[in-house]
Amino acid sequence: MTVADSDLWPQLFNFQNYGELLVLLQNSIIAGAILGLVGGLIGVFVMSRDMAFAVHGISELSFAGASAGLLFGVGVVEGSLIGSLVAAALIGLLGTRARDRNSIIAVLMPFGLGLGILCLALYPGRTANKFGLLTGQIVAVDNPRLGSLIAISIVVIVGLAVVWRPLMFASVDADVAAARGVPTRFLSLYFMVLLGLAVAVSVQIVGSLLVLSILVTPAAAALRLSSSPVLVPLFSTVFAVVSLVGGILLALGGSVPISPYVTTISFLIYVVCRVVQAVRKRHGNTGRTAGRALPQS
Repeated sequence: MTVADSDLWPQLFNFQNYGELLVLLQNSIIAGAILGLVGGLIGVFVMSRDMAFAVHGISELSFAGASAGLLFGVGVVEGSLIGSLVAAALIGLLGTRARDRNSIIAVLMPFGLGLGILCLALYPGRTANKFGLLTGQIVAVDNPRLGSLIAISIVVIVGLAVVWRPLMFASVDADVAAARGVPTRFLSLYFMVLLGLAVAVSVQIVGSLLVLSILVTPAAAALRLSSSPVLVPLFSTVFAVVSLVGGILLALGGSVPISPYVTTISFLIYVVCRVVQAVRKRHGNTGRTAGRALPQS
């Protein structure tokens, strides 16, 4: 059967009994909103510190830890946390320079992915559990998992709030911050731990392969609209929450994983922000050109 012969629309958008599903998956919607808040805030520092590649590297070891937790019965959340924190510590301690950091991440990524695949291959349980670690799932957010997600998210948000100003200073210009007495080395490791926690909770919802759509894309879109230290975190958070909650609400009416919906919304927001930026630049350049031309004439 070809794509033309099959009816894809009901698989993507089917809103029969939508109200009943909405009530059953309240935990997932709450988790998505909280995760959007965390991803939007920490994503600002990911972009300012040029660590988008690090997010992907941590997510691979988080996937390996979650897979090992699933295989050995330790727990997916616990395994994901261990994998994320190990990766964050290694990158933070060994990758002081961008070149060193990227090479370390490039080594960790295939190792983490290979280890995770091995654990999933050995796991005798349902295929849905295996697939969900890679692409995300919305039906597995029970009360204990929601509680752990909220607790970890609070740690990340409070941790960012405590060091927001010095961390932003060190992220924008590490050399000047170090000269002013800011403990840049400590802040770097501190941030990596918070990033590891954020990746661990993100993997539970959107999966390890697509975690960038929450921790990178919203902040990247926000930076296309503004450079304000107030507006960028605000826009980034709104974009992340809309992507996650909107993706969850759409996924309720489909039979495919949540990740395509989340990534599509996140990508469309980024495209719109790029277009807005281009229009602003064009109008700004036109206005400046006209302004220069008037005196000359």
